[in-house]
Amino acid sequence: MQVEEETVKSEIDDDPMAIDGGGVSRSKEFVPRSYQKKVYEVARKRNTIAVLDTGAGKTMIAIMVIKEIGESIRLGLDKEKFIVFLAPTVSLVIQQCEVIKTYTDLQVKDIYGEAGIDKRNVHCWENEIKNYQVLVMTPQMFLDALRNAFVSMESVALMIFDECHRATGNHNYAKIMMEFYHRSPCKPKIFGMTASPVTRKGVSSDVDCEDQLSGLESLLDSQIYTISDRTELEEFGPSAKEICRLYDSSNSFSVSLKETLQSLWVKYDASIIKQRGPLASSYKDSNDKLQSARKKMSADHEKILYCLDGLGYWCAHEAVKVCLENIQNMKGQSKLGAESFLLCKSFLDRALSAIEDFLPQGSSLGADDMKCISPKLHELLQIFRLFCEDTPVVCLIFVERVITAKVIERFLSKSASVSHFTVAYLTGSNSSVDGLKQKMQKHALELFRGGKINLLFATDVVEEGIHVPTCSCVIRFDLPTTVRSYVQSRGRARRTDSMFIMMLERNNFKQRDQLFNILRSERSMSETAVNRDPDGCILRGCNSRETGAYYVDSTGASVTADSSVSLVHQYCEKLPRDKYYSPKPIFHFLPNAGSYECKLTLPPSAAFLTIMGPLSRSTHLAKQLVSLEACKKLHQMGALDDHLLPCVEKDEEIKSKAKDNLSAAGTGTTKRKELHGTVQVSAFSGTWTDSPHGASFHAYRIDFPCNVDTHLYSSFVLLMESELDDDVAEAKVDLHLLSNKMVNSSISYCGPLYLDANQITKAMGFHEIMFNGLFGKLFLGSKAERRFLLQEEKNLYWNPEYMYLILPLESSSSGNPESWSIDWRGIDSCVSVIEFMKKSAWPSVENPHGDIKNLITCSSTVQQRNFTDGDVIILANSSCTVGALKDKVVMAIHTGRMYTVSDILVDSSADSPFDGKDKGKSTYASFSDYFQKKYGIVLHHRGQPLLLLKQSHCAYNLLVDFRGGDRSKVVPEKPKSYVHMPPELLASVDVPESVLKACYLIPSLMHRLESLLLACQLREEIALSNLHVPSSLILEALTTLRCCETFSMERLELLGDSVLKYSMSCHLFLKYPEKHEGQLSARRSSVVCNASLHKFGSDRKLQGYIRDDAFDPRRWAAPGHLSVNPVPCTHGVDTLEVPLLSEFQTSTEKVMVGKHCDKGHRWMGSKTIADCVEALIGAYYVAGGLPAALHVMNWLGMEVDIEHSHVADVIYRASLLSCTLKADDIKALEAKIQYEFSTKGLLLEAITHASEQESGVGYCYQRLEFLGDSVLDMLITRHLFHAHNDIDPGELTDLRSASVNNENFAQVAVKQNLYQHLQHCSELLLSQVTDYVNMLSGDENSGKSLPGRKGPKVLGDMVESIVGAILIDTKLDLEQVWRMVEPLLSPIVTPDNLELAPLRELNELCDSLGYFVKETLITKGETVHAELRLQLDDSLLIGEGIDLTKKNAKGQAALHLLKILEGRGITYARNASKRKKVDVANGDQSVIVSNVTTDTVMTDVDADQHSPKKKQKTSHLVASGQNSSCASNDIPVISSINMHKGEARTKLYQLCKKLQWPMPSFQSTEQKSRTRIVFDEGSEKRHSFCCFVSTISLHIPDIGKIEITGEQKPDKKRSQDSAAMLLLLKLEDRGMIEISSS
Repeated sequence: MQVEEETVKSEIDDDPMAIDGGGVSRSKEFVPRSYQKKVYEVARKRNTIAVLDTGAGKTMIAIMVIKEIGESIRLGLDKEKFIVFLAPTVSLVIQQCEVIKTYTDLQVKDIYGEAGIDKRNVHCWENEIKNYQVLVMTPQMFLDALRNAFVSMESVALMIFDECHRATGNHNYAKIMMEFYHRSPCKPKIFGMTASPVTRKGVSSDVDCEDQLSGLESLLDSQIYTISDRTELEEFGPSAKEICRLYDSSNSFSVSLKETLQSLWVKYDASIIKQRGPLASSYKDSNDKLQSARKKMSADHEKILYCLDGLGYWCAHEAVKVCLENIQNMKGQSKLGAESFLLCKSFLDRALSAIEDFLPQGSSLGADDMKCISPKLHELLQIFRLFCEDTPVVCLIFVERVITAKVIERFLSKSASVSHFTVAYLTGSNSSVDGLKQKMQKHALELFRGGKINLLFATDVVEEGIHVPTCSCVIRFDLPTTVRSYVQSRGRARRTDSMFIMMLERNNFKQRDQLFNILRSERSMSETAVNRDPDGCILRGCNSRETGAYYVDSTGASVTADSSVSLVHQYCEKLPRDKYYSPKPIFHFLPNAGSYECKLTLPPSAAFLTIMGPLSRSTHLAKQLVSLEACKKLHQMGALDDHLLPCVEKDEEIKSKAKDNLSAAGTGTTKRKELHGTVQVSAFSGTWTDSPHGASFHAYRIDFPCNVDTHLYSSFVLLMESELDDDVAEAKVDLHLLSNKMVNSSISYCGPLYLDANQITKAMGFHEIMFNGLFGKLFLGSKAERRFLLQEEKNLYWNPEYMYLILPLESSSSGNPESWSIDWRGIDSCVSVIEFMKKSAWPSVENPHGDIKNLITCSSTVQQRNFTDGDVIILANSSCTVGALKDKVVMAIHTGRMYTVSDILVDSSADSPFDGKDKGKSTYASFSDYFQKKYGIVLHHRGQPLLLLKQSHCAYNLLVDFRGGDRSKVVPEKPKSYVHMPPELLASVDVPESVLKACYLIPSLMHRLESLLLACQLREEIALSNLHVPSSLILEALTTLRCCETFSMERLELLGDSVLKYSMSCHLFLKYPEKHEGQLSARRSSVVCNASLHKFGSDRKLQGYIRDDAFDPRRWAAPGHLSVNPVPCTHGVDTLEVPLLSEFQTSTEKVMVGKHCDKGHRWMGSKTIADCVEALIGAYYVAGGLPAALHVMNWLGMEVDIEHSHVADVIYRASLLSCTLKADDIKALEAKIQYEFSTKGLLLEAITHASEQESGVGYCYQRLEFLGDSVLDMLITRHLFHAHNDIDPGELTDLRSASVNNENFAQVAVKQNLYQHLQHCSELLLSQVTDYVNMLSGDENSGKSLPGRKGPKVLGDMVESIVGAILIDTKLDLEQVWRMVEPLLSPIVTPDNLELAPLRELNELCDSLGYFVKETLITKGETVHAELRLQLDDSLLIGEGIDLTKKNAKGQAALHLLKILEGRGITYARNASKRKKVDVANGDQSVIVSNVTTDTVMTDVDADQHSPKKKQKTSHLVASGQNSSCASNDIPVISSINMHKGEARTKLYQLCKKLQWPMPSFQSTEQKSRTRIVFDEGSEKRHSFCCFVSTISLHIPDIGKIEITGEQKPDKKRSQDSAAMLLLLKLEDRGMIEISSS
């Protein structure tokens, strides 16, 4: 074909980011050209529209204006004003924002729909205006902000319109000017920019051009200014060479093919019409789907014909493929919809086959065959072939339609002649199936700018705004239709020597005339703009077209008739919806004498249902005016806020207070930690220590009966100044000992008791010596400066806020609860020991005996001999016979420690060798040598036999049941620790051993009493009259799992959550009858969310009452007892209560939660407070029902009031509903639910879906569903709570989740045949309900149910709404509701038939057995393929699943693995004792304990030589797999390991998880020594008399087991770290891993 070229003219490259036409300058300074200065000077004086060619630097002129105005803003001359830069497209907004940032020092922000700004938030706009001087945005964003009164025209100093020629007709530019600018009393400065102010298709005369220019000036209140002397423009700007390429007219492609396609379309269109039967007539969504299918097929047919005529057979063939790809995403879900779109697909398949018949057989698609492509497309190929391969090609091709861009891009990608080019297409982001998303547009432009795309096909969406400096050629494949399109597309040719090519059909006079008119219009536009006299131009007035508007006085927000329709739609979009019903307004027009009035019907959940508009001259205006009236009414009713936006229900006060901007984690979350104090027990306070006349006490007897009769514990009496509450005074506390021993301690009130001052002093002495001797220390200071603790003032360790006495009773009192007396003899003995210790300083070298020699008259020269029971043994403060020493309580005078004598070692003495059972040679020759060297004590009665003393100087937490409630489980008792001691170093304490034994029970008991007293204290604050809530129940609500008690708040929290949800739902339902379900849910969420609950609890200081850590007996101290484990406060808070400040909040995991300092400050999870609130509500509900729970809620500040009088109002409104059902249908439904409604309207409302709006019904079940959901939640939770009080909270939660869910209720609707009565108007819903019913009635549900099976949510909602209706009809009688509901829900799930989700069951099973599961997910089209790999000891199991969602695909794969494991005898039971692990390597069915294997242990010597090379067995349901640990030859690299506690174990666990090795197991043993063992060196040097040694076992698949013993460490965890570290080093030695040194 001959190429005809015609050079038309040149133009300058438009590069808004350049100032000289030669690339981008990032300098903030630039030198304006003379014509830019002229335009700038004009713009300074008046509002100006700058008409300059593309490439003339209009943006730089705008920046000059911005700088001037911006400086005045910064200097305060235009205070609180800002600059608005408007650009019509998002790409232009982003581009111009970068330019302004580059060339100004102002703060600039781009704002557009996808930028992330909440454009409907007034605070967001206030922040933007406050922080930025220039806002670059799309006109839609600015218009919305003006209408919603987020910004005002008066606050704008300068408004710049980029591409201002768009300000015509109904464009947002025009709306901004008409609605706000021309009505503003204080108008901003205007600067507009355009290269083509004339936009219409053709301008017949200068008068037409002048008319358009004048209209633009009038609208923008500006005057056009342009440059008449183009010399400078042509000097600096690059010119694009204009070329016309002619192509032959298209030979008419096969007429027969067109006829075939036409007949196919007619045939299938008729088939779709035939589907419109009674069903489609009844359901509007069916009719809509049929119409959509017809429209889709018609559009596809038109696209195919368009491509066939304009591009040829091949492109028509590709067009069909494009249509087929789109139809896959439009396939309907209902049966009718699916059949309709199946017909569409069938039409396209037949069309594809018909076109293929006309393609040459055997020819490769994309071949340059004139028979397959049109001459126009062939000519385009010729142009591309002229491009040199060695020259960079960046070519932009403009087409008219999206389908053209798509099919040509496909054609070129397969054409061999242009295979060296990279091809792509770019279209707008409209809602059509062919549109590209903004992200994809941006990506394509970036590749095009970078030269990675050579040929980019685009529609007119990028005629304006695209900035590609390297663009070498622009081709108009389809001619421009307007002068604007012509000028703008030509301006995209940016590179020097670029080309602008227009393709014209030869001898096509219509195209020639079209191009001629465009060129003439451009010339006329330029001449008119240049020749206009700016001074003589008079702006015409701009009259508003609006017939009316509604303004909000408080904000200035406005809605016009034009914007009211969209606002009504926007309001409806915020109403509750589901996939079967989208709430939308319905407009019905009524003709009236040549005029029209419109009736607007809103969805059932709207604030009102119908409104009638005024008479109007057209239907369009009638629709606008009725919408305007609706907006007025919605605002007046509160459905629209004062910014005329749909109200989103939220409690602003709670939200604002709960919102935390100072912490990384939110309030009420688990991640956030907060520092809180602890409330002191007021009942422990006392003032009796300084009373010279004695004091009166309340006496409470404490008995310690043991379940083993041979173990006796003395009774005690607790003396307190305050009287205890009855339930505390009668408390019973189980104290759990080892070896199946348990003490059932009990408290009983004994009445008042008076002690004189002397008795109080003695009792205090008993406290001081007994508790300091047992749990503390009686000596302070170093060895050289040692002093007796009680040498000081007696009240030094007594705190008036923590005062009580606990004294032993005489042994004769143990058997008689009524008669009791304090053991003053034993107390006097303790006091005498104190006096003895005060007089006798502890023996030393300088003072060998202290004052002991004055008390002992026996000779010091006794020789060692065989002692009998009658022989006298000399003690430090007395002497006694050998027979009386057995079980005697003594105190070592050199250490102050208490012991009981276990035995008299008659064959030993102080001169006996000091080696005992310790391994190795001792550094001490004898015991006397040890005491002389160690303590400086010289023994003078070395011949006396040594005493074997039983020591136990640690209190234990006896509140923890180590058997976990299993009485048959035997917890082995730890080996008792004994010491050898010379008698002369022991002072006799004349109290029974049973007193000493009972003292070890006291810390745990008193801790429990303290907790109960705190609960009583909180109960007094809540102050609920006429109801006594047990303190133990309140304590349960205050106790977390971290306390390791036999109870915790978890169960009560679960119950309280449901009670709170019901109470709040009922309160809101009755209080706000006009609010829809979405608004009610939002209000409920704002109250019951964790952030709000946290605030409620914090305001009532609940955090101080919460018990959040296990009792630490080492920190416990009785009155007069000095703690030996102090934890000084380091938080910088002097008060007991910690202020709620950000400095005491953190999200770091390094803080230790629960551990408190000596001031009671402790870190606590923020969510714990919210959980406590729910648990407290649950506790009061258990004790006193709903009234008690409501009392607590209101005490917390929730303001919940269930007003029964409002129930009558609800019933009355329901009675007014028109009944559309027959009486027999209502009776049938009532028979199924076994309840007869007093108000039938409630039942009718409960079974009506919102889609019934299509039938004119003005009500639906959504509000009743909101209520019924909470009713069912509470009733079922309450039932499970009381029916299963012996299961752990986690299992109770699982039972609730399995019972209270929509799927379970949907099955109820089907099993009870309730679904048959559902009133709806959706064919899609009918289709899905039918499929679900058929699925449940089939045999698919045998065995475990497949994951992903889910019924229509509407069915579950229907059951919930019926329950809500019953509640209202019974006037809130929950018990009657439960009697009706329980048979419907039966059988309710129990722990025996609880079925977990397969993936969770698999994970829990693997966790219990120490295995890891590795998952792989691959998305293929619309499906997800999941693969789960489970590595057993020597077998790899693989399960696969395929589904539409990741969750369901993984569930299927997990189910397959569970079946394989079940076949191997490995099953999961929630009770740990029922779990079993089978040796799967050899099929042995013997059951063995988790983490203990039966494989041969490999020692370090034979591990490498004798490892079994057994071939791995793989079980796979789909395809064979490979050992995950051997899947890669890469050696795992572990980062360097420090010796912090847990580091080595963590690294090892991570390695096992990565390689899917089974978890290692540890065997730890405790070893004790008489001499101190030194651990570590340097700053971490520690001494201890005991150590731990751990052995680690790791089974490596296909290799065997490695077992290594670690080093001695001071505690168990460090010993395990040592073993883990040695194992990692061993693995590195064998080359299995690599440990990094960095």
